[in-house]
Amino acid sequence: MQLKATVLTGRFVQLEPIDRSHFQGLEKAARDKRIWEHTQLGPSFEAYFDQLFAARDTGLEIPFAVRWRATGELIGGTRYRDIVREHRRLEIGGTWYQPEYWAGPTNPEAKLLLLGHAFDQAAPNRVQLFTDVRNKRSQAAISKLGARREGLLRSHMVVDGGRRRDSVLFSIVREEWPDVRTRLMTRLAAFETART
Repeated sequence: MQLKATVLTGRFVQLEPIDRSHFQGLEKAARDKRIWEHTQLGPSFEAYFDQLFAARDTGLEIPFAVRWRATGELIGGTRYRDIVREHRRLEIGGTWYQPEYWAGPTNPEAKLLLLGHAFDQAAPNRVQLFTDVRNKRSQAAISKLGARREGLLRSHMVVDGGRRRDSVLFSIVREEWPDVRTRLMTRLAAFETART
């Protein structure tokens, strides 16, 4: 299972493999504290950004900057994580956006791009997504993608402040991908129609 870092372009967003030139735009995008209520930032955005490169260099993660195509502005980040080639699985996670891009086409299109790239290029058996049990907005967004809720992982992570986080686990398996793709494309077509 080979998964390459490449630019992924949709109608609304473009996902760009992280490089150092993204720092200033992403640091600006990340200033709203609501973003980090359920997502780990760490001691500073600079430390968070450096961690993306360290994780990328292990070969287990591929981080992306998310760009809003209409303005060229960087609005968030996402990544492939926990890439386990021998078991043909990976995670999509670490996703965050500026709040003004919540509940629009940003997340469905970013996930369509990531899932399409993964299933079409690497043919994983499984793509999984985790979120904080307290993050009801994220759970609803993942469910709307068409991912199936599999259960609760208790004391799954230690997050900022030392809190033990319980995580909700979702997944999409290879056989489900065609239906999930259709569902996401239908959602995005509705956003496109609303703009015209």
